[in-house]
Amino acid sequence: MDFGFIFITAITLACIYGTLAIGISITWSSLGLVNMAYGFTFSAAGFGAWYVGRLAQDLPLVADYPLLLGAIVIAAGIVTGALVGVMVCALAFIPIHDKPEFTVRGLIATLAISLIGTQVLLYMFGPRAKPLPTLFGDWKVSFGDIVITADKGGSIMASIVLLTLTLRWMTHSRRGLEIRAMMMNPHAASLVGIGVRRTGFYVMALTGGLAGLASVLLSQTYFVSPFAGLTPLIKGLSVALCGGLGSVQGAVIAAVILGFNEALTASFLGGQYVLITQFLLIIAIILVRPRGIAGILDRAREA
Repeated sequence: MDFGFIFITAITLACIYGTLAIGISITWSSLGLVNMAYGFTFSAAGFGAWYVGRLAQDLPLVADYPLLLGAIVIAAGIVTGALVGVMVCALAFIPIHDKPEFTVRGLIATLAISLIGTQVLLYMFGPRAKPLPTLFGDWKVSFGDIVITADKGGSIMASIVLLTLTLRWMTHSRRGLEIRAMMMNPHAASLVGIGVRRTGFYVMALTGGLAGLASVLLSQTYFVSPFAGLTPLIKGLSVALCGGLGSVQGAVIAAVILGFNEALTASFLGGQYVLITQFLLIIAIILVRPRGIAGILDRAREA
């Protein structure tokens, strides 16, 4: 058994699923919204990256520099995801955020957007999966028994860089501090003058961009299709729930645990058993820690 391959696969999956889970956690803790349209955002970002990549391939300068093409595709996925996130905010958060039973209404609204959006993607692009161009070249680095290929190494580095920039922006910028205030206590944040509607657009654009990056990185292996976001949505929600909704640290820890679970299960039992072992593991963790590994669910949210 190639344990080096299992290790690097687990870290790659942890980075991608952690990116999704952090976006879900930020959305819930700041806006109180369970974004069921995250899977649609994932798929739409993949198609946006594919379409821009297909156009960019015809440009003479880009055709001579594959890494430049990869950067353009990644940027297109992030921008598309952010734009879809803003659209979801305008349709599913702004009209109902101050209405009774907002959590349930928001869940139903985002689910409706996901179902309708998936059918729109199916109509526009058809059911056939679309391949993305090579993003990170064809290099390879070896550390003993661990071999890091371009797709896995690039995915790990891209995820770490974007998450680092995101967390730094949330720590040092005015808008980022407003989002952090919303995550800590949304009611108190609104009382001191932080606009819920304006901050909602920033939150959804930020988390949509994270979904766009995860889409591009994961689509290197699984291609782009209208229904490609369903499984990542399930796994992103699983990681966020397991880590504790609202906790970035918990999402990172849970992503590593579930990433290793998926890599080990796929290697020893087969890919068809991944979801089974994943949910058994999640149930075991939630039985021990009902709020997740590092859950910081706001008491005001529970009232």
